[in-house]
Amino acid sequence: MTIRLATAMSRLGTETAFEVLARARALEAQGREVIHLEIGEPDFDTPVSIVEAGCRALREGFTHYNPSAGIPELRQAIARKVSRTRGIEVRPENVVVTPGAKPIMYFTIMALAEPGDEVLYPNPGFPIYESMINFVGARAVPMPLLEEKDFRFDVDAFRRSVNDRTRLIIINSPANPTGGNLLASDLDAIADVAVARRIPVLTDEVYSEMVYDGEFVSIASNPRMQGLSIILDGFSKTYAMTGWRLGFGIFPDELVPHITRLVTNSVSCTATFIQRAGIEALEGPQDAARAMIAEFRKRREVIVRGLNRIPGIRCVNPAGAFYAFPNITGTGLTSRDFANVLLDRYGVAALSGTSFGSYGEGYLRLSYANSVENLNRALEKIETAVRECTPTRAR
Repeated sequence: MTIRLATAMSRLGTETAFEVLARARALEAQGREVIHLEIGEPDFDTPVSIVEAGCRALREGFTHYNPSAGIPELRQAIARKVSRTRGIEVRPENVVVTPGAKPIMYFTIMALAEPGDEVLYPNPGFPIYESMINFVGARAVPMPLLEEKDFRFDVDAFRRSVNDRTRLIIINSPANPTGGNLLASDLDAIADVAVARRIPVLTDEVYSEMVYDGEFVSIASNPRMQGLSIILDGFSKTYAMTGWRLGFGIFPDELVPHITRLVTNSVSCTATFIQRAGIEALEGPQDAARAMIAEFRKRREVIVRGLNRIPGIRCVNPAGAFYAFPNITGTGLTSRDFANVLLDRYGVAALSGTSFGSYGEGYLRLSYANSVENLNRALEKIETAVRECTPTRAR
């Protein structure tokens, strides 16, 4: 008997990084060596002080239900940090804690968009944006991120894309997969439109502490955006806490009860002992986080310099995050074909640019959350692949 699925399930996408990771693990199980550049995860352990805080919370009995929006102590700690780093006043009551940062985009899109509505999102961009917009039945309107603009979008094209059906604008800076960073002038242009039309902006700032060129600027810091900004952030990247699943959103007053109800109806709450560890992450020693980011900066130089030495490949220097997004059109291969060749024949796991939207064709995403030694070995393998397998036989 075939089980009948809801129509909406046909509109739900996925995150290709996990699919490629599974393929890479299967090859490793066969005895193949694979260099992992596919998964967006720091290759560092969670700092010891955070681990100890989580263990201590378990021993002290923090294993029960808690308020759906999060424990007061963590909401207060988050409010203090966001107020300090964005230069705005954030009250604990505006904070909603979730198991990972993905639920913030899920709940926000569910709360604000429905069939007939439109949502603007970056493309290439984190694939769950487009997936969730489609899932709720709204129309996903891409904002192309352009290499010639260092993967910032065309402001004039953005203005033309907004209309009376636009219910939400999603931005991500620093960005996954490009590493691009929106400038203050870009954010001002977005704010002009958002304020004039009263459109909320979901600003994904999960890489906000991983900026190497320029400085991080949040659209929420613009006084005009009070009541229209929704900040998404989390602990996975800055504190190497991917498996802990801890994120949060900063919402306008009127949205908090609706988002909280979605938390109650889906996951009830976020594990209390993990939230206690989150307090330590925010208010404990920051040395390990700073050292990790400094190492990512060094690795960025290694991978970008190495990619730009390979004939047929060019790579913009990413301003933030820990991804390189090289242009591989000079190889004559499609993004997906090149990614498959790298994994199947050369043992380098990378992601096709099209995993992040149609505007990612002609690119690969390479995570440089790996050792310098492995990055150099991967670069050698990529150069060999270009020499041996591409139609142009780039020299």
